[in-house]
Amino acid sequence: MESMGKKKPRSRRSFTAEFKAEIVELCQRGDRSVGQVAKDFDLTETAVREWLRQAERDAGTGDGGLTTSEREELNQLRREARRLREDVEILKRATAFFAKETR
Repeated sequence: MESMGKKKPRSRRSFTAEFKAEIVELCQRGDRSVGQVAKDFDLTETAVREWLRQAERDAGTGDGGLTTSEREELNQLRREARRLREDVEILKRATAFFAKETR
């Protein structure tokens, strides 16, 4: 009775940019629906729809979200900001240490 209607969660998969581009192209051709393409390739319809939205953003016709290059830049800037905060914290500790030593 417990297993009725319950599916085992699918493990998270990753796909190459080329694969995503092929799926987007298949959907944009209009031969098959998004749901059918997702089913044919054992993908979730939600993922395919998100890939379509991202492709539209990258082409400049999307909903105003971040393009792929903007996302990459944002991630890079966040990593750099985190590293700089760590550097500042180290410098604060070093300053406190040396200020104590000179007294």
